[in-house]
Amino acid sequence: AMTLVLACSRRLIEGEAMMRKNKFKGWEPKLLLGVELKDKTFGIIGTGRIGTAVARRAAGFGVNILYYDGRENPEIESIGGKKVALNNLLKRSDIISLHLPLTESTYHLLNKERLNLIKETAVFINTARGEIVEEKELIRMLQQKKLFAAGFDVYENEPSVNPDLLKLNNVVLLPHLGSATTDARNEMAQLAAKNVISVLNGKGAITPVLV
Repeated sequence: AMTLVLACSRRLIEGEAMMRKNKFKGWEPKLLLGVELKDKTFGIIGTGRIGTAVARRAAGFGVNILYYDGRENPEIESIGGKKVALNNLLKRSDIISLHLPLTESTYHLLNKERLNLIKETAVFINTARGEIVEEKELIRMLQQKKLFAAGFDVYENEPSVNPDLLKLNNVVLLPHLGSATTDARNEMAQLAAKNVISVLNGKGAITPVLV
């Protein structure tokens, strides 16, 4: 999530493409101007373990944190974060990072009406699930420059990607890389094995999936 925030706010993909195409002609005052994070409002939608971890990292950049969740988060409150209503967060935030699970109640939670509350200068990041966002409306906003940039690690019809996204230069598109480190994937495999062993020993799953 923070990688996408930085890549979008500082236009890293555009800059990297410029260098590869040998189009960099030297420093210019207005070359690829991006978004400063310091003193900006960072909105976090969903503050479970991942959202809370993002808040801790974002705080190091000197942002003001707002969060939306069903309950208060003491850890985020301890670093100056404030719990607000969803629409309030969308209106006030300069960076928005989405961290909710996909459920019946969160499907298209960020619909056309809510997406259009977001500032035109804002950066929007989704590392949760694509279906939480009305993706076609988000694409329209990006096409019309009604949003500074957006970072995607997930998509509404994953693994298919809307071809209109591929035409935009104000997006960063990743192939669901959120947990793609050797350490994380090894820990995931070990946890799965421990669950199997626990069940076979008649003790029940360590981390059961609640349906």
